[in-house]
Amino acid sequence: MSGKITQTAGKTQLGDFAPDFAHYNDDVLFGENWNSGGIDLKTRCIVTVVALMSSGITDSSLTYHLQNAKAHGVTRAEIAAIVTHVAFYAGWPKAWAVFRLAKEVWKEEEPLLTAKDEHQQSLLFPIGAPNDAYAKYFIGQSYLAPVSKEQVGIYNVTFEPGCRNNWHIHKAAKGGGQILLCIGGRGYYQEWGKEARELKPGDCVNIPAGVKHWHGAAPDSWFSHLAVEVPGEATANVWLEPVTDEVYGKLK
Repeated sequence: MSGKITQTAGKTQLGDFAPDFAHYNDDVLFGENWNSGGIDLKTRCIVTVVALMSSGITDSSLTYHLQNAKAHGVTRAEIAAIVTHVAFYAGWPKAWAVFRLAKEVWKEEEPLLTAKDEHQQSLLFPIGAPNDAYAKYFIGQSYLAPVSKEQVGIYNVTFEPGCRNNWHIHKAAKGGGQILLCIGGRGYYQEWGKEARELKPGDCVNIPAGVKHWHGAAPDSWFSHLAVEVPGEATANVWLEPVTDEVYGKLK
C-alpha cells in the first residue's frame, strides 16, 4: 500500500496534445490535491468513488479509482456497504453499474468453496460437527447432526471421501435395526458375505437387527445419509473390526 499518490497518465496520453491539462491532472489533481493533509488516502478513495458514482461515471476512470480504493485498504465488504448506501441517494441503476466493476476488482477476494462447502450446499440438512464421540469406529472423518431425538432418533451422518464406519451390528431383543435414507453424494452399503451396494440420493437401505454390515462414502465423493433408529427392546450397537483397505479398495 503506497503512502503517496503519483500519476503520469496525463503526460503519457495528452502530454503533446494538451500539456496544460496533463500538468493539472498529474501534478495538481493527483500530485498535490490527493497528497494534501486533512483526510487519509483511504477516505479520499471512498469520497472519489462516491463522487464518480453520483455523477454516473462508470467507465475506466471509476475502475481505476476502485482499484485505488482497494490498494489503500477498502475491503470488499466495505465497498459493498458504501455503494449500497449511496444507491439510496444517487440512484439504484448507478449502484448496479458500480457493482459490476467492483466485483471484477475484488473478485480474487471471493472465498473459494471447499469440497465440504459444496457438499453442504447440496443438502437439506446441516452436516453438523465432527463425529468425535465415534471417531474410533470410523476410518476417515465423519460428521454428525441430530435431526430428531424424540419419538424416533434421526441423525444426518456425513462421510468425507474414503470415510467408512467399521463393521457393526444393531442388536435388539425385539424390533430394532436401522434405516438409511441417502440424501447427498455417493456411498456404499455392504452386508457380511454380500457384494457392496452403491448408494445415491433417494436410495433407502433397511437394515434388520442382527445383520453385520458397514456403510460409508465412495473413495471420490462426499456422502450423507439420514440414519433412522428403528425402535426396539434392549437395543445396542456392537462395533466390530474396521473395513480393510483390501475390501474397500475394490470399490470405485
